[in-house]
Amino acid sequence: MSFEIAQPRRDGWLSLKRGLLGACPACGEGRMFRALLKVNDHCPSCNEALHHHRADDFPAYLNIVLVGHIVVPMVLAVEIAFAPAYWIHAAIWLPLTLILAFALMHPIKGAVVAWQWAMRMHGFDPEGDRNDPVNDPLPAATPSQCAN
Repeated sequence: MSFEIAQPRRDGWLSLKRGLLGACPACGEGRMFRALLKVNDHCPSCNEALHHHRADDFPAYLNIVLVGHIVVPMVLAVEIAFAPAYWIHAAIWLPLTLILAFALMHPIKGAVVAWQWAMRMHGFDPEGDRNDPVNDPLPAATPSQCAN
């Protein structure tokens, strides 16, 4: 008979807020990033391990979706109301799109890493992630096995 000790619950909304601000999701004191988009291996304040994150391309995807949902309706509204020349569209919307995309990169990635921490995804679970390919007890098939 095996008993599992319940892990303390992590507040997802609080950690998400901390991540949006670029702070450690655990303590809220230390900085999450050591460079523009490089996550610290450990929180400088509470020493919480942050190197487990697997944000990958998800923050960029969210950034594209958010910026697109902000800019496209504005472009359509201006086009319908005023029908300006194309060079005016380019002069307005290209800088706005770039500014929004760069301004949202840091908060979005911080929020994704913080959400992973709060939900104990990947290596953030001290018990280990059973769905993690690194911890998979069954080895992957080799190309020779797939040929049959």
